[in-house]
Amino acid sequence: MRLSNQSYYVYILASRSRALYTGVTNNLEIRIVQHKTKTNPGFTSKFNIDQLVYYEEFEFINDAIAREKEIKGWNRIKKIKIIESENPTWRDLSLDWSD
Repeated sequence: MRLSNQSYYVYILASRSRALYTGVTNNLEIRIVQHKTKTNPGFTSKFNIDQLVYYEEFEFINDAIAREKEIKGWNRIKKIKIIESENPTWRDLSLDWSD
């Protein structure tokens, strides 16, 4: 699957122990590689949060940022419900991307 660089994405990452992180980007493929290679030190690299378990695509950055803020304001149970509604096995969705 090829993602559009003309879009914006809100994504949720998980660790093996299911710690969660929500972010926003205009290039999901590159951003996920950055998380997996721990390019940027911080929360995700410290806690090995690098499995893409959920994402949404937006045409406008303001919509993506608003959605990111909305999801970040949710409690853990609500985040888990949205993940499992689309990805019940918590599979790393980035594994579906080919080079």
